[in-house]
Amino acid sequence: MLHRTKIVVYCAVDPFLSPRGKFLHGFERFQAELDQLEIPCVWVSSKSRVQLDDPRRRVGHVEPFIAEDGCGVYLPEDYFHLKPTSKTVRMARFTCIPIAKPLPASKDALDSLAEDSGVSIVPLRSLSPRELSQNIGLPSQEAELTRQRDFDGLFFFAGASEEDIARFKSLGKQKNYQVRHQGVLWSLAVGADIKKCIREVGDLFDRSLRSHAIRFAIGPSTETSTLISACDRGVRLTASSKDSDAASQNSSRFTEIPITAPDLWERILVLLAARN
Repeated sequence: MLHRTKIVVYCAVDPFLSPRGKFLHGFERFQAELDQLEIPCVWVSSKSRVQLDDPRRRVGHVEPFIAEDGCGVYLPEDYFHLKPTSKTVRMARFTCIPIAKPLPASKDALDSLAEDSGVSIVPLRSLSPRELSQNIGLPSQEAELTRQRDFDGLFFFAGASEEDIARFKSLGKQKNYQVRHQGVLWSLAVGADIKKCIREVGDLFDRSLRSHAIRFAIGPSTETSTLISACDRGVRLTASSKDSDAASQNSSRFTEIPITAPDLWERILVLLAARN
């Protein structure tokens, strides 16, 4: 249920989730604080709907979320009483606003891009359960969840040089494909756009609240062109305090805080309280 609020948090949650979905840096305590303050937190992740299911359940996350790195916005049942203005599809128990083209579009695009570029790739869909587990270093059940996607296609390069990878990415960009590096894997989507996802869900909040809810970003400083730039203000997470000092980019809109800071969440809550 949506409560009255002046601010909505858009948090890149991947830095706070281990490969096995365990919470890091005390994120679960921060989520509990937001729930108590009735501040919605929209999770933004490269993980899929099914991968986020267990972490969301463990902290009782009931707000919308953005999955597969800007491929789609997932709306829990009856969260908003207004209908989205954009086209929606049903994805399991969620209403989804698709931003990227759903499967099999990415499968076909990945196959054609590999052929056109002459670069050898191995899609995760082609691996046996044992091969999948060995290649991504996860137990078989969790490894299987990794390749259950709604939109993008996961793969890795087979013996490709840096020049090969650069050629693959360049040709993909020409075709309007989004080729992203995700840890040990790579992802290809057709039409993914985090900014558009945030606009879609932000518009639903604004319409439901009948006023503009401040869009407050929490994400790595490397994401300045996506999550951070799509929001009104927020926090850029740096790897260390030295990075924050060297960057010196704190402003009235965005503050840089080391992700390892012991008072990370307290500092963010102070910033939120000043705006809510």
